[in-house]
Amino acid sequence: MTQTVKIGIIGSGGIANAHAQCYKKMSDVEIVAVADLVPGKAAEFIQRLELKNAVPFEDHQELLELDLDGVSVCTPNVAHHKTSVDSLLAGKHVLVEKPLSITLEQGIDMVETSLKMNKMLTVGFQPRYDPNMQLVKEIVSSGELGNVYYVQTGGGRRRGMPQGTFIKKALAGAGAMADIGCYSLDLALNTLGYPKPISVSAYTSNLFGTNPDHHPEAENFEVEDFGIALIRLEGGKVINFKVSWAMHMDTLGPTLFLGTNAGLKLTPAGQGPWSGVWDGGIGSIDLFHDVIGQHVDTSIPVKKHNLNIFYEKVRAFVKAIQEGKNIAPIPAEQILINQAIIDGILRSAEAGKEVSISIPELRPAKI
Repeated sequence: MTQTVKIGIIGSGGIANAHAQCYKKMSDVEIVAVADLVPGKAAEFIQRLELKNAVPFEDHQELLELDLDGVSVCTPNVAHHKTSVDSLLAGKHVLVEKPLSITLEQGIDMVETSLKMNKMLTVGFQPRYDPNMQLVKEIVSSGELGNVYYVQTGGGRRRGMPQGTFIKKALAGAGAMADIGCYSLDLALNTLGYPKPISVSAYTSNLFGTNPDHHPEAENFEVEDFGIALIRLEGGKVINFKVSWAMHMDTLGPTLFLGTNAGLKLTPAGQGPWSGVWDGGIGSIDLFHDVIGQHVDTSIPVKKHNLNIFYEKVRAFVKAIQEGKNIAPIPAEQILINQAIIDGILRSAEAGKEVSISIPELRPAKI
């Protein structure tokens, strides 16, 4: 008999709504409780989504006293660390939304706590469940491109700057880098097998966000809306990374994988001012190679599908709990590398020079 997975949700904003809607579609899941520190917000969330058996809390620690199998952490970025660590210490598996944390040190603590408690810590990168993202990884992993030495990735919105907690440094940690850039980094790093970063040289700015002509909360805009970086990886590989929330341009270019035998060009799916980034699917895949000395361009058909990749992300978490093997669908140990690169980008931009990236050996946290 299939295990009924008992879930708690911490946070009740827009992303929590997306999690709850996914869980509601699963006959083997029960949403037991919702916590939000804003008085009355969790209760309103439960009523609006008709979560008849769920109990509201203002203190997430009270939620964690319940008999739960897993927790979705859907808080603002600033609370990812504490709520995730508290959940792990309470013996719950955790699905935390991206970014992993505000700082690299917090991310390390989260991963080491999961190791100490022998509980899953998985991170919400739904593009990995897109069949075409998986196809790209399969192509590169097959050796078709030869030795991949250069990747260009990122993406930019012509206009797509969020508001509220996303633009306050103390609450978000970073701007476009953490919001949409992390997806681009995961596309590149996951496809390459997550090689370790060595150093980064970066530039960031917030010329649009701080301009009242372009943003309604310009006076409160504290994070970057644009960034570019050259990231050096082990094995002699480099990533040219660029991301923007707003710009006077239609694109920052495609994602490219250059190899010694062939090259691969990808464009993201979607249209409109908020498109052009890697938070969804793939629009086109093209292979550039030589055949008997002739340059050949091959368009690889994009797989058509009706998958809801956000649902697939949440479903993978539930399945992993049911399987009981403590294997995270998207391991936080991998995303910690992503976090280390973003940390390095921000440090390099502030210092105005290249900086090294170092990730300590992970050890179970001392509780």
